[in-house]
Amino acid sequence: QVQLVESGGGLVQAGGSLRLSCAASGSFFSINTMAWYRQAPGNQRELVAPITSGGTTNYADSVKGRFTISRDNAKNTVYLQMNSLKPEDTAVYYCNAEGKLYSDGPTYRYWGQGTQITVSS
Repeated sequence: QVQLVESGGGLVQAGGSLRLSCAASGSFFSINTMAWYRQAPGNQRELVAPITSGGTTNYADSVKGRFTISRDNAKNTVYLQMNSLKPEDTAVYYCNAEGKLYSDGPTYRYWGQGTQITVSS
């Protein structure tokens, strides 16, 4: 199994910055793509940014140029640096990881518990 533990959420003023971290632990063969999602009240969960094990990234249009996703494969940890935060970035942010428990096994998706980001105007 894979456990994902997030940290770094909180309250920040508009224009400020925060950095989220998510560490994967447990007994597994590999962690492949990791990603950050977010869900605001009344909205569906949306993909913010994924990053492959090789470092290829992608971003939602709403965060391009402001957020940066990165990872440390040795630590099985993914980060989300969030700059120039806006009130509309307020949401619960979830870490997601695709992993294999053994080399020829299926790929499963795992979720963190979520961390609240609140951006005040």
